[in-house]
Amino acid sequence: MTIEDRAPPSGLIYGLADTPPPAPALLAAFQHILASIVGIVTPTLVIGGVLGLGEHVPYLIAMSLFVSGVATFIQCRRIGPVGSGLLSLQGTSFAFLGAVLAAGFGVKAGGGTPEDILAMIFGLCLVGCLVEVILSQFIDRMGRIITPTVTGIVITVIGLSLVKVGFTDFAGGVGAGDAFGAPVNIGLGLLVVAVIVFFTFQKSPLLRISAIMLGLIAGVIVAALLGKVSVSSLGSQPIFALPIPFRYGLSFDLSLFIPIAFIYLITAIETTGDLTANSVISGEPVEGDLYLSRIKGGVLADGLNSGLAAIFNTFPNTTFSQNNGVIQMTGVASRHVGLYIAAILVVLGFFPVIGGVFMLIPKPVLGGATLVLFGSIAVAGIRILASQEIDQRKVYVMAISFGLGLGVTLVPDAIKQMPDLIQKVFATPITLSGLTAIILSLAIPDRAPVAAKAPAKLGARA
Repeated sequence: MTIEDRAPPSGLIYGLADTPPPAPALLAAFQHILASIVGIVTPTLVIGGVLGLGEHVPYLIAMSLFVSGVATFIQCRRIGPVGSGLLSLQGTSFAFLGAVLAAGFGVKAGGGTPEDILAMIFGLCLVGCLVEVILSQFIDRMGRIITPTVTGIVITVIGLSLVKVGFTDFAGGVGAGDAFGAPVNIGLGLLVVAVIVFFTFQKSPLLRISAIMLGLIAGVIVAALLGKVSVSSLGSQPIFALPIPFRYGLSFDLSLFIPIAFIYLITAIETTGDLTANSVISGEPVEGDLYLSRIKGGVLADGLNSGLAAIFNTFPNTTFSQNNGVIQMTGVASRHVGLYIAAILVVLGFFPVIGGVFMLIPKPVLGGATLVLFGSIAVAGIRILASQEIDQRKVYVMAISFGLGLGVTLVPDAIKQMPDLIQKVFATPITLSGLTAIILSLAIPDRAPVAAKAPAKLGARA
């Protein structure tokens, strides 16, 4: 009996290779979409708002849904060596936000239009996906370079560097003028946070996975009652639109590319972790040839799907870890459910008016949700760091990496006299922290001097 023929493991109603009837499969698919749709569209909302992409945002959101559907199909179906063959949903990655915004600001500072900004971002992401495609074939040999310490530092810095973006929206958003920081804005943001926390700690798994969505809905309702939601803009949005490859063209700049390429490196490691967790939950092996084949295929799909995202005018894709929780909740690990998820997302992607609906969310409401999301990213990084013993060597790797990465964020003028290439590369705290962590991890010997125990303990507590 092969692995694919065995009965579902304990706790699962449908195993990986089972084919549920349409009704339960559709119900499970909708629960996956409910848990992920905010994560799929929010990066586009943030990028569009911060970079001032205006009228392009609804179409970009539609493309994020469309590509997520296609990418999920590829990941679940496994086409040749591409895809994990697990029930793994793909969506727009938060990890790229900082690097994408940095690239956008670089183009904007040079007088670029929104179209120029998008052309540059998609060009960088299209070339960058090759990094992950290549790494997918060597993912099992990267443990010496990309350690849990490096990954934890980078993920923590990603979250911390994005908090400013979330809190800016929390207070009213860019361009709020005199209304920035108004009590009503802060109140709306706090309301969203409170609703998210309330539903996160309910007994019902369905309420817990829907907490972010419910927080946004509550915030929009209250904002509408306060007269802060206008639906007039929906009338100007096209109801239906076809995906157009390379709609904004492509551009490239090496100095802006390096930070994005580095995030692809980290994303490959994250995807490995997500797929390993998915295998555990689905009762599948986490060692051996089958497991390694799935990991390589999943990371390869991750890279190719990000390239597909750039072609169809949206931002890099990655596996979504929250859907592992949905598998646990529903007891359905069947890859066939992924095909239902993919179909629903692709259909949604043909309707830019859906993106217009998401644009109705007031900035303080969106800021309340993103503050929680970005903070959660930082906490995920801290948990990775805390999962290992923190000796003196790791203390110094972490201290210097955090110090440089957050330092350049807090004092950006500190590198303004550096050559333009260095400014563009190291102005992104994720790149600076990540490269510092890799270099120090390779350079500092594994064994720290015994005489330095006290400072190591002090650093660990800090």
